[in-house]
Amino acid sequence: MDEETGKHGGVGQQRGGTAETLDIGGSIGTSLRALYRSLEQEPVPELFLNLLEKLDEAEAAAKVPSKGGVPL
Repeated sequence: MDEETGKHGGVGQQRGGTAETLDIGGSIGTSLRALYRSLEQEPVPELFLNLLEKLDEAEAAAKVPSKGGVPL
């Protein structure tokens, strides 16, 4: 309970947003979108490409039946 006003804060109480607070939220959102877009433009690291290639090879090898008819 707020001792000065005698009111409880919490769920259901409206929050007053100042123009400054709303501007900061918009600024953060804009910055996060810009960061995400820049990450989308970066090339995939060679290490990940090699790992994906090995995974594809392992999956292909698992689908080829062995002489006994049981996959390796």
